[in-house]
Amino acid sequence: MKKTTFIHTADLHLDSPMIGLSGLPNHIFKRVRESTFKAFKAVTDEAIRRHVDFIIFAGDLFDGEDRSIRAQAHFRNEMERLGQHGIQAFVIHGNHDHLNGSWHHLSMPGNVHVFTHHVEYKAFQNESGAVVYLYGFSYPERHIYDDMTPYYQKALGADFHIGILHGHNEGGSEHSRYAPFKVNNLLHKEFHYWALGHIHKRTILHDEPYIVYPGNIQGRNRSELGMKGCYAVTLEENSTHLQFNETSDVIWEEVYLDGKIIHHLDDVYRLCHQCLDEMRREGKGIIVTIIINNIQNADFLDDGVKTELLELLQEEEQAEESFVFPIEIRCESGFSFERNVVASEAEFYQELFDVIDHCDDIDQVIAPLFEHYQGRKYVEKLSVDEKQQIVREAEALLVKKLYKDDGK
Repeated sequence: MKKTTFIHTADLHLDSPMIGLSGLPNHIFKRVRESTFKAFKAVTDEAIRRHVDFIIFAGDLFDGEDRSIRAQAHFRNEMERLGQHGIQAFVIHGNHDHLNGSWHHLSMPGNVHVFTHHVEYKAFQNESGAVVYLYGFSYPERHIYDDMTPYYQKALGADFHIGILHGHNEGGSEHSRYAPFKVNNLLHKEFHYWALGHIHKRTILHDEPYIVYPGNIQGRNRSELGMKGCYAVTLEENSTHLQFNETSDVIWEEVYLDGKIIHHLDDVYRLCHQCLDEMRREGKGIIVTIIINNIQNADFLDDGVKTELLELLQEEEQAEESFVFPIEIRCESGFSFERNVVASEAEFYQELFDVIDHCDDIDQVIAPLFEHYQGRKYVEKLSVDEKQQIVREAEALLVKKLYKDDGK
């Protein structure tokens, strides 16, 4: 039975500047800055350990169109290491590292095959004789708004067909809508596997045939939570096997603690301290936001006290190699409300809820931030769910504040 094995990875963002994190202690910030390189090495280590036929890079290998020399050198070194083990690499470039960027070019070894700006296919044959056609294209410029799937045309002569696409799933998140596609259109191609990139959250859109976002290999901020990694894939004539492999060196997390037992500051300290110890993972760094729910009376936890507590917990993690470093302690009281009950108390509340319900242009509200000539470089586009969450949180904050002012 013919088969082929490969690693599917995407969105390496090598040498990401980790904007907005300079407030971290120097040694932790340095660890975070180096984390994309360490995660990348974990990917190639896994490819070598499994002795796969090839590795697929589905776009955004580099964080910027300038492709720093340092990032290119790291990538080339790892490709040379793969080549020494007879492993090929198939590369497409995405919106971050598109072909129209300006950079000092470092040549790549012969085992690296880069797709051009036109959809094309490259043939591969492994030692057992299985023939694989890999189809893909690299972004010629940063913004590709056209659906490129019509250009993926299945050719004759291969045992396996793999599509590589860096793009946006129509109907999915509102991550930048580049090279949009529909799952049904991919299925109509009758490929054996679709190796996707662009979305940083690990997602399987379809199985048999698999259509897969592996997510990025290393979280870069608090919106990219959890362990990141890549997929090891085995394609056989009648089946596909996937295994997720962890690669993150630094993991971003949010943890929710039940504050019902909290009555004093000492309770908060012990609860947080226990949480950090339980989260610790040997050899990994963890950066965590602590959210304490259901505190019935949090008046003693004002901003000054929370800041001191946070600094104390941070100080205790300074010397840890396998650190669990808290960056925020957030308290959420037991305040809750039902709209119909609140609206019945005063006409004003019903008017408030009506305004909120008809606030369908949140993009206009947040435009000053996302269109600011400096600020827009440091923020990513919000998904629909994130926008709705902002509206819900704003509503809860307004009602809580109004209730407090009314003495209720």
